[in-house]
Amino acid sequence: MIGLLLALLFGFLAPAALAADGVFIPRFFDPGRRIERPELGAGRTLRILTDDDYPPFHFLAPDGQLAGFDVDLARAICEELGVTCTVQARRWDTLVDALVEGQGDAVFAALAVTEAARRRVDFSLPYLRTPARFVVNDQKRWADPTPESWAGRVVAVEARTAHEAYLRAFFPALDIRPFDTQAAARSAIRSGAVDALFGDGVGLALWLNGADSDRCCRFSGGPFTESRWFGDGVGIAVRRGDAPLRRALDWALHRLAQKGLTAELYLKYFPVGFY
Repeated sequence: MIGLLLALLFGFLAPAALAADGVFIPRFFDPGRRIERPELGAGRTLRILTDDDYPPFHFLAPDGQLAGFDVDLARAICEELGVTCTVQARRWDTLVDALVEGQGDAVFAALAVTEAARRRVDFSLPYLRTPARFVVNDQKRWADPTPESWAGRVVAVEARTAHEAYLRAFFPALDIRPFDTQAAARSAIRSGAVDALFGDGVGLALWLNGADSDRCCRFSGGPFTESRWFGDGVGIAVRRGDAPLRRALDWALHRLAQKGLTAELYLKYFPVGFY
């Protein structure tokens, strides 16, 4: 069981990772992989679509300019490719429709790579994966979670989610306490009503770094990245059949990872890393 869990923990991370200022930085691109640079065509301008209401991925800064992890990544990719780009904000629920209708060339908006989405758009290689994590009260000094060492621990989780299903499959000896909402589950760990909380690592990282957590808690163990439960990550969406652009984005993502820029953006926008 422990061997299987280790495979689930690290099976979707590249063999090497960086550590900076105590924050583990995942690496999703094999540094030894070779991706040939395709030609996009001289003078091409890329129209980038994003949303402006999902910090820290994409949001309006106080000066009214678009900012965020995805926005900075888009601009860095354009610079790496040597092309001119425009970045436009659209309402979240209109992004894919706008792309399909030809109103943009690529969507940088933390779009999950799902089978349903693939029926409408093509995706670049994943540039982030969203792991699951355990959170414990900062006063607790337990060993990292395993099915055996945490038997009997009371763990909050949002009901009817992949996270609850994962716990029941791999941590059956836990005392699992489902809550109707993520907010209720977070309140339970903050108050000490439960021993731990299990949920989406990105959302939990933002909560831990925000005022609402009251600096109560920290991550313990993990990350858990098994795609059957937690998906295939997020990618850049392009129109179906636009293989030249998709390949160019893959090349640029790989180059930025090699240069360390993706790690810099991760540290900039996620001071509490979700890995």
